[in-house]
Order: sequence, then structure tokens, then C-alpha cells
Amino acid sequence: MIRMEIIYEGLKSFFQITQLRIYFMKIVSFNVNGIRASVKKGLIGTIREIDPDVVGFQEIKAFPEQMSEALSGLNGYQLFINSAERPGYSGTALISKIAPVKVTNNIGVEEHDKEGRVITAEYDDFFLVNSYVPNSGQELARLDYRMTWDRALLKFLKSLEKKKPVIFMGDLNVAHKPIDIARPKENYNKTSGYTQKEIDGLDALMSSGFVDTFRHFYPQAVKYSWWSQRFGARAKNIGWRIDYVLVSPALVSRVKESFILNEIGGSDHCPVGIVLDE
Repeated sequence: MIRMEIIYEGLKSFFQITQLRIYFMKIVSFNVNGIRASVKKGLIGTIREIDPDVVGFQEIKAFPEQMSEALSGLNGYQLFINSAERPGYSGTALISKIAPVKVTNNIGVEEHDKEGRVITAEYDDFFLVNSYVPNSGQELARLDYRMTWDRALLKFLKSLEKKKPVIFMGDLNVAHKPIDIARPKENYNKTSGYTQKEIDGLDALMSSGFVDTFRHFYPQAVKYSWWSQRFGARAKNIGWRIDYVLVSPALVSRVKESFILNEIGGSDHCPVGIVLDE
């Protein structure tokens, strides 16, 4: 009788764990600042530890064959890649345990589709858009281009939303509010990533209905996702929150958690993500 009770409890625990795993989908976004460099710093172990169902990578700085080789030690995922035309620059990728219905690259605008900045996976009941938004550059040299990009991206996301709800994630290269940047006064309208025009671009996304999942759960939390590699910024936690997961209103109730894993290294960014109720 005791043995039967042990077997029963073991089976019950197994099915509880199995059901929990099926019931939730962990989605992670990570700007790796070069996939090959990040793998050398322990990326494969990090992914195994986090155990996500889907990861969107930004700034992979690799062509498909280089990306495939870098992740050859990682099993259980399908890999999808959108490389930039320019070697060692930009690029996005997705790995997924769950087979997407379809995966497409770019947003269909020739001006914006040379740098591999968008990859979209369609799942049964939502689109997952992974993006590496252009940086406005030194002395804001690409700010005008960035404004054009933001408008084109919003149009693309809203076109998808007519078919299914959208999860939009990635390195958006903008701190949205003063709480999202360690030194707002020193950087406002002076530094790429914290100009009013860039903030307006993110505001437009929010005004169209998209919800910042981290702020939805943690409206007052001070947590960053990127740190300069100079002056010991990460050790001092002088950072910026520029990596996001935004969702369509129809998905908000299904998001059970939003997180920033700022204890994880391997890049000047850290992983961010959500847990989605399936």
C-alpha cells in the first residue's frame, strides 16, 4: 500500500509539472551584441538555465552559416535567421521549441530591409515580432532615418494586428520615461536613445494600444537592460531600460509575468521577457 501511494504521488507530481509546462510559454528577448562573442561568454549555458520556449536575438552580427555554427551546441530549438547584408552588423534571429506556422523577414519596405532588423514568427493565435530598432547614432546622425523607421514599423505592426494579436519585442533603442534611465537630465535631447523624437515614436506605439508588459506589472520598478561598456557602468548600475516586450491589448490578460534578468551577463544588454498563458 505504501509503495502504491508513492507511485501515485510521483505520477501526480509528474502530470502537474507536465501540465504547468504546457500551460505557460516563456518568451525571451536578448540583444547578444554579437552571437559568436556571446556564445564564448556562456550563452548556451544561459539559455539552458533560463529554459525559454522562444528566444528572439538582436544584433547577431552574423550570416546564417555563422549563426548556425555558433548555436550548434543547443538542441531542441528550430532556428530562424535574418542577417544584415553588411558583414558583422545588426541582424536578428529566433529560436523556438514550438514550430511556428510561418516565419518571415523584414517589413516589406526596401529602405529598411537591408539590415536584418525584423523577424516575425506567426503562431496559432498571435504574431511574435522580434526587432532591433536602429540606433540614432553619434551626434544623432541617423535620427531622421530613425523617425522614418518608427513610422514604417508601426504601420507594419498594425497591419499584422488586423489578423491576430501581436507580441512585439526587442532592443527598441529608447528609454521611455525618466524612470527608465539612470541619468535622465544629463541625456535628454542630447544622447541617442533619449531624445523627445525617439520617445514620441514609442509613445505612438503605446497610443495605438500596445502595452509595455514590464510597466504593466511593475509601474515604479527601477531596473535596466543595457549598460555602457565604459566607466564601469554596469557595476555601478548606471543603465538604461531599452529592451521591451509589448503586447496587443487582447494579450494583456494572458501575460502572467514580465521580467528583466539583469544578473545575466554575456552582453552589454541582459535578457528580458514574459510568461504567457497558453
